[in-house]
Amino acid sequence: MSINSFLKLKPEYRDYVWGGDRLRPGQRPTAEAWVVWEGNQIETGKLAGKTLGEAAIEYGEALLGSKPHSRTGTRFPLLVKLLDCEQWLSLQVHPNDEQAIQLEGPGHFGKTEAWHVLDAQPGAKLIAGVKPGVQAAQLADSIRDGSVSEVSQYAEVTRGDTIFMPAGTLHALGPGLFIYEVQQTSDLTYRVYDWGRPQTEARRLHIDKSIQVARPERSVPVMSMPDAGDGASVQLVSCEYFSLDLLAASSRNISLNTAGESFHAITVIEGKARLQAGTEKIELENMQTALVPAGMGKYELIPLENCRALKSGV
Repeated sequence: MSINSFLKLKPEYRDYVWGGDRLRPGQRPTAEAWVVWEGNQIETGKLAGKTLGEAAIEYGEALLGSKPHSRTGTRFPLLVKLLDCEQWLSLQVHPNDEQAIQLEGPGHFGKTEAWHVLDAQPGAKLIAGVKPGVQAAQLADSIRDGSVSEVSQYAEVTRGDTIFMPAGTLHALGPGLFIYEVQQTSDLTYRVYDWGRPQTEARRLHIDKSIQVARPERSVPVMSMPDAGDGASVQLVSCEYFSLDLLAASSRNISLNTAGESFHAITVIEGKARLQAGTEKIELENMQTALVPAGMGKYELIPLENCRALKSGV
């Protein structure tokens, strides 16, 4: 069964205490927009009204591609979010696949992720790992006594920076950041420290699990915006779970091809563009997303004005 149309997805929003109002102006705090995940409703075409997860089960490899289908079957494998950070997010850590099953049970995935900085106020910071020289026992003690932020590795970031965050890395996003995040389909988050906010049923600390999965040797680099000319496609991250590419175009089209291997998730992060394959086409405004089924094959990103987009796949 084939599927040869671009899928526009309806975002779902999450309202957490640290969010702002970029994603839904006037509705504060809106922290996250989940723009590609298995629960998104499809807005266009013959699949309108179905969720992406339902479409993945129905169309299998034709939608997902041979790579994800061989690894995770008909489960949609990625989650793409936009995050508006007005306050510090909790300092947290995620398990890998084996730890997720061990700690949470069969059917759970770990959570490796990557961030791309869409915007940053001057001096905005994040945490990405542990300071050099901190040993496992010291890290465990700091998690228990609430001093973990003192052994964490801070980094100042700016628009266009990219950070790859393997499972086991302590991390937190700071105030003034607007972030694109791609990750495994998992929302397993172990909260290590929450900046003095009171614990509630929805925001508990996970001390014992955090100690089990946090890697003291993990400190990850910040990668600066690459030099991407007109019509360029530049790979930002590639790992066993996903790839993330930057597409840049002002007057030249960019030719792309799923090759049946993986769906492409295209999010315009600047300007406006049209995706086109023969007579099939869809226009995307700034911060809009479309899914390109793996069976689509060759298609083009056509800039309608100076455009940058991010492309995720497996």
